[in-house]
Amino acid sequence: MGTHSEEKNMITEPLLINKNPKGGLRTLPFIIANEAFERMASMGLMPNMILYLCGEYNMETTAGTNVLLIWTAATNFLPIIGAFLADSCVGRYPMIGFGCITCLLGVVLLWLTTILSQAQPPACDQLRNDCESATWSQLMLLYSALGLMSLGGGGIRSSSLAFGAEQLEKGDETKSKGALQSYFSWYYVSVLASSMVAVTCIVYIQDNLGWKVGFGVPAVITLLSALSFFLASPFYVQSKANTGLLTGLIQVLVASYKNRHIKLSSQTTEEMYHPRKGSMLLVPSENLRCLNKACIIKHPGQDLTPDRRASNPWSLCTVDQVEELKALIKVIPLWSTGIMIAVTISQSSFPVLQASTMDRHITPNFEIPSGSFGIFTIITVILWIGFYDRILLPIASKIRGKPCQLRLKQRMGIGLLFSTASMAAWAITETVRRNIAINEGISDDPRAAVKMSAMWVLPYHVLSGLAMAFNMIGQIEFYYSELPRSMSSIASALHGLGMSVASLVASFIMNAVDEITKRGGKEGWIPSNINKGRYDYYYWLLAGLNMASFIYFLACCKAYGPCREEASEALDEKDGMEEEC
Repeated sequence: MGTHSEEKNMITEPLLINKNPKGGLRTLPFIIANEAFERMASMGLMPNMILYLCGEYNMETTAGTNVLLIWTAATNFLPIIGAFLADSCVGRYPMIGFGCITCLLGVVLLWLTTILSQAQPPACDQLRNDCESATWSQLMLLYSALGLMSLGGGGIRSSSLAFGAEQLEKGDETKSKGALQSYFSWYYVSVLASSMVAVTCIVYIQDNLGWKVGFGVPAVITLLSALSFFLASPFYVQSKANTGLLTGLIQVLVASYKNRHIKLSSQTTEEMYHPRKGSMLLVPSENLRCLNKACIIKHPGQDLTPDRRASNPWSLCTVDQVEELKALIKVIPLWSTGIMIAVTISQSSFPVLQASTMDRHITPNFEIPSGSFGIFTIITVILWIGFYDRILLPIASKIRGKPCQLRLKQRMGIGLLFSTASMAAWAITETVRRNIAINEGISDDPRAAVKMSAMWVLPYHVLSGLAMAFNMIGQIEFYYSELPRSMSSIASALHGLGMSVASLVASFIMNAVDEITKRGGKEGWIPSNINKGRYDYYYWLLAGLNMASFIYFLACCKAYGPCREEASEALDEKDGMEEEC
């Protein structure tokens, strides 16, 4: 073990030439590549998966979409479970390692379904309606592959960002902060770049070289993801797991229930409550007073240890823990307003089916794969963020003579309106496309292409991109700004939880619509033959639900009151007026 002076010299070394054999910038490319490759593989499989399920497994459109929605829900929810386990039980390195191996097994298993003839039902002509359904064992193989991919993705995505930041915690503090900001930037750039490669290159390979090669490429990419992570294993800083924030929130609920018989006094004193050591928060707020019972000290000699810590954290919590749970409960209504916009975005299989029946040619010899139109949504998000941050805000601030930007709740509301507009544009496009198919006499063939440019779907993708740029990014910033700094992990998890819940809600809406509209032996709105159904009615329904969500959002905004940024601006204006007086 080195001397104190040696350790001090080691701490002051820059990260790039850190003498510590563990951690530092050299580990970050491996961590970034790990998640970038994993996302590239999984996102490359998603766009065309509806075509694979309907074409190779003879599934109905609604059945295949249900599979994808449940898969998406699991993929978005499991990182939350993974983060909790990594923080409190397992540790981040083992969690990512488990995710790499599990994800690789899932992708390889999915690839085998394209190779083994016994893994799929016999090929048939779907126009004759005599196709044989997949057997139980064939479906179990498919579902196991998708489940392992979700499980593996949850292990990687839950811990990758935090594990990379962990590598930079040792070193000069100033240099560490700069390196951390650079790491976050490159991390999100890599995620965005991998998404663009996935929906263009991998989808193109699937369309032109078939499923065996198209699913084999993601398998190789997933292998590269695992290798990139494990190659740097000797250099990683591996911190031990400890009790996470989620555990602390659960402790508040348990402690407040145990102390439910305590009567709260109208006049509180600081001695009644248990503050966190070093915290300025000594007394809980008056909101949700029932939770204040969790931090009341009943018997100081029994409830506290000599160093003023709780002898049983499941019976006595700190004031900070109570206020953290209150802050989380307060944002839940506004969080719920984002579910409907996420439902809209989760309808990823229907745009693929729609585009596949349209003219997608850019040149006589090249056509855009139907699963690649999602790239226009990503491009819209990138262009709008750049325009908003670098052009619009500086100009507006210069005109007003002070910093100017849209408030978070304004951005979230505008995003909901763009989401409504995107569904309306989608419904109009589908109405036109369906009428052309009927007039051309090809309504009985769901695979026939109508004489209508697929560029008609661009308004939907552009408006969806704007909805994401305003609402979803605004949501994430809202959680980070409104929740305490100690709850940053919860703030990031709320977005994933919303996407997971939205996928389940989308599945429920679709099943309900399909069941109701098929009554009386009717074709229904969303049958397998897109030309026979009324998908446009379904899109108008989603547009109406988005508008209802916007009205609900306005009510939640009024109930929530001013955000922290609004309260801060009000105080600044008040101080300015007092100075003038």
